[in-house]
Amino acid sequence: MAMLEEPHRKPRNYKKAHNDPNAYSWGRIGEHNVVIASLPASRIGEVSAATTASYMLATFPNIRIGLMVGIGAGVPEAEPDIRLGDVAVSMPEGTSGGVIQYDLGKIKPNGTFERKGALNAPPQALLSALGLIQSEHRLNGHRINEFVNDMLQNHPSLCQPSGKEPAYTRPDATTDRLFDARYQHKGGENCNDCIKGNPLMFKRDEPRKVPSPQVFYGIIASGDKVVKDAAARAAVLKDAGEKCICIEMEAAGLMNTFPCLVIRGICDYADSHKNDEWHSYAAATAAAYARELLENIDVDDVEDTPKASEIVADPRQKPPPATNKLSDNPVTQEQLEELRKRVDELKKLIPNDGKGACIRFTSYSILQTYEI
Repeated sequence: MAMLEEPHRKPRNYKKAHNDPNAYSWGRIGEHNVVIASLPASRIGEVSAATTASYMLATFPNIRIGLMVGIGAGVPEAEPDIRLGDVAVSMPEGTSGGVIQYDLGKIKPNGTFERKGALNAPPQALLSALGLIQSEHRLNGHRINEFVNDMLQNHPSLCQPSGKEPAYTRPDATTDRLFDARYQHKGGENCNDCIKGNPLMFKRDEPRKVPSPQVFYGIIASGDKVVKDAAARAAVLKDAGEKCICIEMEAAGLMNTFPCLVIRGICDYADSHKNDEWHSYAAATAAAYARELLENIDVDDVEDTPKASEIVADPRQKPPPATNKLSDNPVTQEQLEELRKRVDELKKLIPNDGKGACIRFTSYSILQTYEI
């Protein structure tokens, strides 16, 4: 919400779909009106994101493109210079649409893991805007710092921590430490005890000469479990391929339901030393990149993109891949069965006309441009 150029009141003709539990807020970024739906408190992962988005699709059936924005872990083996606060953007590569689900597959007789299934690529409107913004950044640099500074100026309370939530200002660069994969965390909420030993424990400890976030493009690995071990991070990279630059937890639940581009601010390195110190700033840099990208998305290109509801014509026949592997979970299965029972009711709420829309995520929030 803090990254909106202009907040809006609820539209007069707005009507929420029956049984939609989401809470929405509205505003404008560039030429696009956006609506924000926050995920339930303390509910993260593929299923929670997919459930929230399914209800949003019922209430806002004209969604056409999506940006999924939040925080994730950097993979330094693939991109040695990736740092905390940087931005990772999913980029189609080979047969991958930009996101792979690393924990969906089977163990083969020889003990190796075979990943199954494929996730959709973003629509052409997003890929066109992505090419445009890459060229703009090459010529003139990005505007991430500008947008983050504007946000902090307009919302000075974000400059201070709130309870356990850190401030949205950039942490000191000396707190960005990449440890050798063999060096485990010594315990505690920070790494103060970890840095008292041999300096050879660091794989990289020198900050950048210019403390500004950089943007990296590649494969984003998505799964439904937290990766906080360097060996596990290496295993994900081995499966995902050398172009994998980020690991996160929600995108796999959305890619076949919402046509999305995934944008993640790097908040840790998916090792035992991870903590929350960079979470807020990483969320801010990802949202700032998303804002800049939205300003480069042509409204006509959005309107020419098929609706997400047309791409996923019948969720009972084509469920998101993330739900298949979780069918043995009683809570998850109950949620999915409830959604399936309401499919016919929700489809009646979807009108046959209307213009395009786009959706994006900020930290644990969902935003879309709307016309009701």
